[in-house]
Amino acid sequence: MPTNPPLYTASVPVLSSMLANLSACLAIGEANAKERNIDPQVFLAARLAPDMFTLTRQVQIATDQAKGMAHRLPGREVPAMADNEASFAELHERIEKVRAMLAEARPEEFEGAETRTVMIRTRAGEISFTGSDYLFRYGLPNFYFHMATAYDILRHNGVPLGKPDFLGTR
Repeated sequence: MPTNPPLYTASVPVLSSMLANLSACLAIGEANAKERNIDPQVFLAARLAPDMFTLTRQVQIATDQAKGMAHRLPGREVPAMADNEASFAELHERIEKVRAMLAEARPEEFEGAETRTVMIRTRAGEISFTGSDYLFRYGLPNFYFHMATAYDILRHNGVPLGKPDFLGTR
């Protein structure tokens, strides 16, 4: 029985699962805001430090990282998203759109991705990676940074989340 290419296995299923966990954490945050009679915008606009992005932006970036990996590793163009979400419902929709993109990724597209050149544009300019370096040294670390920051913003605002919610083991 053939096995999936390693970069597919290390990315697509993991990203999809973690995005489902993020959606569940957001649902807990939304319910908590309602229970505590807090305007949901308070959570959506919250940040951990003045120079950090809001919860909404953290979710947008985490989803951007996921769709970026799922498209760049097979050598496809990354689809743009508007980044105009303003509610928990719209963030859930965005997560589901990205999970649908991940579901369309085919393992065979990732054959040879380890050595494929991946170019990304950052504020500092273009960076070139091999597929392996992109995934393990840039893509996944960035994804988890924004996932953890979104979780931390909710926790910082008193939302009753724990590590099992982040990991999806509750």
